Amino acid sequence: MTRNTRLTLAALAALVLVVAGVLTIDRRDRPTTVSASADGTIDPATLVRDDSHVLATAADGKVTLVEFLDFECEACGAAYPAVKQILADYEGRITVVVRYFPLPGHPNSGLAARTAQAAANQGRFAEMYALLFENQTAWGHREQPQTEMFLGYARSLGLDVDRFQRDLDDPATAARVAKDKADGEAAGVSGTPTFFLNGRPLTDLRGQDDLTAAIDAALAE
Repeated sequence: MTRNTRLTLAALAALVLVVAGVLTIDRRDRPTTVSASADGTIDPATLVRDDSHVLATAADGKVTLVEFLDFECEACGAAYPAVKQILADYEGRITVVVRYFPLPGHPNSGLAARTAQAAANQGRFAEMYALLFENQTAWGHREQPQTEMFLGYARSLGLDVDRFQRDLDDPATAARVAKDKADGEAAGVSGTPTFFLNGRPLTDLRGQDDLTAAIDAALAE
């Protein structure tokens, strides 16, 4: 074995140890318990709270779709048109609930969630939810806080801007966002978007067709 080969193998071994250490830390940071019942469904009280944001309501309450999202997440932005279409196609037939789950790697995700909550305090969550996703490329992945842009959205919705700014900075607003994220972690959420249908996590979603197929199956049960 040449000296260069020995050095290469040593470097590879060190890399393996570093990666293994990172993965171990990542597992420790994730929740170790999930509030699931014997059939794999998550406790409904964990997924939907009395103050959760409901975009659509079904009178029979048979089917409930819950999304944990990050407004700055590109995958959530890509999923937004599908969710918007589902809201139109299944109006009155399913309940759709949105929960906050801002990720630490997105510099304005927490601020965006607080923006949505500050709008919700004035009864305009759905409109701000739409504005944040429809303009994601304008404010997302910017290192500087996008407060002024979000204040502009509040003005465009005709909100009381002084109250909006107070709510944006209120620790109670951050606590409200954190409560959603804690519920997501308890439910096993580790990334966004994560969807639950009638308490069951939807895995391996490849597009809108998979989501609508799951909804149709739930409605047919």
